[in-house]
Amino acid sequence: MRRTLVAVVLTALLAMSACASSGAETAPTPSATADLNALRVQYGLPECPETDQNAEPVADGLPKTALPCLGTDQVVNLAGLPREPMVVNFWAQWCGPCREESAFLTEASAEADGVTFLGINYQDPQPDWAIEFAGLVGWTYPHVMDMERTLQTPLKVPGLPVTLFVASDGRVVGRHVGGIDSTQQLRNLMAEYLGVS
Repeated sequence: MRRTLVAVVLTALLAMSACASSGAETAPTPSATADLNALRVQYGLPECPETDQNAEPVADGLPKTALPCLGTDQVVNLAGLPREPMVVNFWAQWCGPCREESAFLTEASAEADGVTFLGINYQDPQPDWAIEFAGLVGWTYPHVMDMERTLQTPLKVPGLPVTLFVASDGRVVGRHVGGIDSTQQLRNLMAEYLGVS
């Protein structure tokens, strides 16, 4: 039943994204940010974790990059994220494979013990649609925005989706390029790279 609901929601959102403007988009204005925050609260997305803005990256870790939290004016320094096992997923609401894997991320994040999840809404010109999508598919973890593909080079993001696995010492120890095919596949990747199931 849940997968059927997710499929219906994804179909509706795909239809909406087909109508999106093809023109250049700009970062949200302060009033738009307030509207996005209200939308974030409406859909139950949490705020992002507090980070040390001066933290430097560890070798092979997430870069010192300041990105806005999706739906808030909070800024997150990726290098300053808490040191704990983490799954980092790059996605966009217009990305078909991202939509297809969304239910698996929902399930794995809900059952994972000792692992945090972070979404990176990537090259997505519609943050309001992104918030709505994340809420409707049941993601309950925080997301940051990278509209300008700032992370493309330092984290070798060839396209979407991409999922990174970050060890408790801050190193990126694994990467999966392309969509996740099942919750079990994601469990297996977490066990392989993070030592958890």
